[in-house]
Amino acid sequence: MPAPLLWDTPGITYDTPGLTWDGPAPQTIMPITSDNRISANLTAQDITDITTALTTIRTKLPFLLSISNQERQELPKLGDRSAGFHDKCMGYMASNPEYLPGFVASAEVTKDNVLRGQMMQFWPNLQTLCEVVDDTLLILGSELMMADLAYYQSVREAAKRGRPGADTIYNDLRQRFPGSNGQPVPPPPGP
Repeated sequence: MPAPLLWDTPGITYDTPGLTWDGPAPQTIMPITSDNRISANLTAQDITDITTALTTIRTKLPFLLSISNQERQELPKLGDRSAGFHDKCMGYMASNPEYLPGFVASAEVTKDNVLRGQMMQFWPNLQTLCEVVDDTLLILGSELMMADLAYYQSVREAAKRGRPGADTIYNDLRQRFPGSNGQPVPPPPGP
């Protein structure tokens, strides 16, 4: 007959750190910090400097416009594939202005072309910056959500085991998952 397992048998654990119980020891779960891809902070001065720099950019570009998604879809686009066509049109407008429609102001076309060229000098850097900021926010949110879900699972198990206060926390947090079959954890039976 094997030796009986006691509550303090080495290698056998319960659900509370430091306590042991008579059951198989669960596999060690890697802490959430092992998934931590970003560990940084910004000082108040950093935030002030960044905000000031963004304000400077907005001040230097007072003509920026915002458009609706529908307008974005409907507007003709001047992209990489149409750049050659555009260059040819600019050349012909300059050399053969007699074909320019009366409602198209040659000076405004030239002005828009120059401004677009100027903005294209810094647009790739801004685009890349926006993309990495967006990616970083996505990763930070994902890491936070992973920690939240790990906590939620832990509190759910604690509620199932009748740990004091866990049922209240679980019943509050489970509202995030309204379609799930998670039922409120009934209070543990009294003594």
